[in-house]
Amino acid sequence: MSRQPQSSQCNCCSMSRRCFLATAAGAAGAAVVAGAARSAFAAGDVAEQLDIAQFRPKPLVKIKSAVVRLHPPYWLGWPGASYDLEGQRKEYANQFAQSAARVGVQLEAIEEPLETNEAVDAFAQTLEAEKPDAVLLSLQHMDSWRHADRIYKTGVPMIIFAPVGTCFTGHVLELSRRQGVLVISSLETSAVEQALRMVRAKRQYEETRLLVVAGDKRSESVLERLGTKVRNIPRTAMEEMFAQMPATEEAHEIAKKMFKGAQKVVEPSKDDGVNAARTYLAAKRLLKDEEANALTTDCLGMVTQKAVPTPPCMAASMFQDAGVTYGCEADVFGAMSLMLCSYLFDRPGYMNDPVPETVKNLLIASHCVSGTKLNGFDKENEPYILRSHSESNIGISVQSLWRVGQPVTLARFQNPNELIVDTGVVVSNVDTPPAGGCRTSVEIAMDRVEDARDVLGFHQVVFYGNHRRDLQNFAQMYGIKVINSPEKAPAPKLT
Repeated sequence: MSRQPQSSQCNCCSMSRRCFLATAAGAAGAAVVAGAARSAFAAGDVAEQLDIAQFRPKPLVKIKSAVVRLHPPYWLGWPGASYDLEGQRKEYANQFAQSAARVGVQLEAIEEPLETNEAVDAFAQTLEAEKPDAVLLSLQHMDSWRHADRIYKTGVPMIIFAPVGTCFTGHVLELSRRQGVLVISSLETSAVEQALRMVRAKRQYEETRLLVVAGDKRSESVLERLGTKVRNIPRTAMEEMFAQMPATEEAHEIAKKMFKGAQKVVEPSKDDGVNAARTYLAAKRLLKDEEANALTTDCLGMVTQKAVPTPPCMAASMFQDAGVTYGCEADVFGAMSLMLCSYLFDRPGYMNDPVPETVKNLLIASHCVSGTKLNGFDKENEPYILRSHSESNIGISVQSLWRVGQPVTLARFQNPNELIVDTGVVVSNVDTPPAGGCRTSVEIAMDRVEDARDVLGFHQVVFYGNHRRDLQNFAQMYGIKVINSPEKAPAPKLT
């Protein structure tokens, strides 16, 4: 982890772990969590075992579905009289129902196809009255596109599935670029499943309370467009929670599991493992007490001022692997970018500092926090090494080893209305030493960017897969501007 360029640098002096523990205990004894709604300490249940899965939002997502077509039998006009209309309708309906079940959304299908102007208008009136989270239209004739405008005017986000053979480019050219519309002209039904996940992600944002642990004041706000609630609480809340968290049996088991799963362990001791596990348990407890779903903490501030004996790097990695966002450095939009990856693609993202490698013209994504389940929350983890936090050389940081040749996407919310999107391919993992900087350092060959120095943003979130189009679709649906790094490098300034 490292500060953004405009922030003051971390100037940690060396300190023994014993001194760290004494300092942390003293600070915690004097700390007061100002205005906290509930106190785990007063309730005496600080060591209660908590299932981390409870913090991931699981909102009710309602999507209406209908088939729009001409009244059969068909004669001429695509998809043609030879097309198995009913067979395909049933097959697609079955696939969409399975997708909805996998994504965890409620898909309510209208039984009878809409074949007349009156039927389409009645359906549109239902949408206007019920206001579902989205509508999925499946088109079965090229002439059905004339009904799309009526559905669009309801204001309900609209997904149109038009299997190949039901449109020309002219049918989709204008409509497919409107805000609030996603047109899928394809036989790839997996794209519909991703579209359902997109609707779910927006609802997850709306149901999320992000806890920002920094400063000395409490406040509440709501982010525009995304609808996420933000609760700021004093940094001392985390310091006190950690100091009160005992080294429970659960903490020892967590540490044991992390050490056992590592490809190797370099600097950390067993005591470091237990302390790192305590930060994980303290973060869960704080989320429960504040009724929050995600957090981002002033971690460097705590380490710089020697308020804790270990950075929360390992805890944050474990959170990310469990589908619950734990962002670094109290960076709100870094955390929002991590959520985007988690909610939209069901895999952890990696918030990082961008470093240019000018000899090989590569971007190095470098930080001390990376998840390991890079292929998905339900998949096997990538290999990892347990290291210390590089800037302080204390605690545990997870060095994840990213797969060479793996396409990746870089995303960063600049604000609720702007999203940086770029893509590339993993070239190598950089070790420290010989390099300095953070423990997970991934070299990336950028796509469409001539010079790695021109990659936009700071604390971008990198994750597996080329998802440029998926992010563009999400942004278009919900009115977010997509920004790409410049493809052409500017000419050098000569004097």
